[in-house]
Amino acid sequence: MLGEQEITSWHGITRLRMVCPQIKTPYKTQGGDIIVPVLGFIWLGVALIAGKLTRMAIPVLQRWFIPSSIIGGLLALLVGPEILGRILPLDGGLIGQDVIDFLRTLPGFLINIVFATLFLGKTIPSVKEIIHRAGPQVAFGQTVAWGQYVFGILLTLLVLTPLFGVEPMFGALIEIGFEGGHGTAAGLGSTFAEIGWEQGQDLALAMATVGIVTGVIMGMALINWGVARGHTKFVRTTHKTESNIQDTDEEDCSALQDTPSPGKVGIESIEPLAFHLAYIAVSIGIGYLLLQGLILLENTLLIPHGAPVLLGHIPLFPLAMIGGVIVQIVHRRFFPFLGLSREMIVSIQGAALDLLILSALGTLTISALADNWAPLLMLIIVGLAWNLGAFLFLARRMLPDYWFERAIGDYGQSQGVTATGLLLMRIVDPEAKSPAFEAFGYKQLLFEPFVGGGFFTAISVPLLFNFGAPLVLLITGGLGLFWLLMGLFYFGKKTATISCRE
Repeated sequence: MLGEQEITSWHGITRLRMVCPQIKTPYKTQGGDIIVPVLGFIWLGVALIAGKLTRMAIPVLQRWFIPSSIIGGLLALLVGPEILGRILPLDGGLIGQDVIDFLRTLPGFLINIVFATLFLGKTIPSVKEIIHRAGPQVAFGQTVAWGQYVFGILLTLLVLTPLFGVEPMFGALIEIGFEGGHGTAAGLGSTFAEIGWEQGQDLALAMATVGIVTGVIMGMALINWGVARGHTKFVRTTHKTESNIQDTDEEDCSALQDTPSPGKVGIESIEPLAFHLAYIAVSIGIGYLLLQGLILLENTLLIPHGAPVLLGHIPLFPLAMIGGVIVQIVHRRFFPFLGLSREMIVSIQGAALDLLILSALGTLTISALADNWAPLLMLIIVGLAWNLGAFLFLARRMLPDYWFERAIGDYGQSQGVTATGLLLMRIVDPEAKSPAFEAFGYKQLLFEPFVGGGFFTAISVPLLFNFGAPLVLLITGGLGLFWLLMGLFYFGKKTATISCRE
């Protein structure tokens, strides 16, 4: 009898348990070490290196700034059970089904690291200061995010459900895939599974892949259009600037200054990497306690009175982000002498995000995409149209000072990841002379806790599942209208009188 692999997931914390009989099985070496995770780690390394080499060998991938992790994930998908495994009589392709099953457990864990590190090592200003420095940016970014829900739900209600019979949760895929990106799409896997819509994760990942590619391509097209029309303040041609762009870390926001590190963690005391991982672990732990507290309140106060399960479907990662904020505040108040390095935090975050994207794309289920290609394509078209329309028609009215430099960052983020927005901003403002970088960085503090992978993104699917599309449309439409009016009639008029020195 062969060993049985049991994989369980509880609110984003993935646990791999091997249940084996006394006799030797293929899952264990003679030394007793579990071999499946080892093979999974090997395949992650091979795929990531292959993605890097492929990116170097194909210049168009470099010009489009496609990350190596996405390329490596697609290569892993190619040699896995979904493609090569269907062509050749190989169970699980070259990778093997057991390893694929293990890799599917990684995104739910790694996304907690990505979100727990968002604000660790950063100076967190007051809400008043954020509004003062980045109010217009907050209004525009929130308008775009809530609009993705509104148009996605409207399309689902009026077209996709009547024609294709899709679930109402389809309406959330634009925001999850475009604004949230690969990390959010993969991190919501447990939520999709708990409501019985496992294919939702594959659809969201496909949406995210299209979003990040089109975000760079269409972003460059908009920059060329802006240069030709004279909308850019600092760039008159894109010929030289494109060649000087370097890879941008997802959290390279100069506006949020790194927390000063008065000293370094001595290696004789603790390895610096281990020290920073400990901070991340505590952040995730606090988030877990917060989540369990919310679930306890729901089970005690709401469920006995007939309310549907909502908080119980929330994954851990948005609460891990709040845990990171709490840890950062405590660190800055009581332990500033400890050498917490933002650079190290960003490095850990980047590694987790690369492995997350690679494992998520490498384990996609192609059949889910084949069965839903038509409604997914319509969602993509509507999402692209809304993002483009908001940039062309709303940005200059909500961001009248340096509107192009400010808006191009939000446009890139609304279709991919934060790094895409920073990349596009760096092209149009290579020396950071405008307030765009500062406003964009501060905006994240009032943006990411709610949308783009924040709390509402996490509960949007359970909301649609339990309460239906009309109610969620009313909520998102009201919030979107609020931020739109704030941007047009308060921040827009207010910032129109502000002049920044070039």
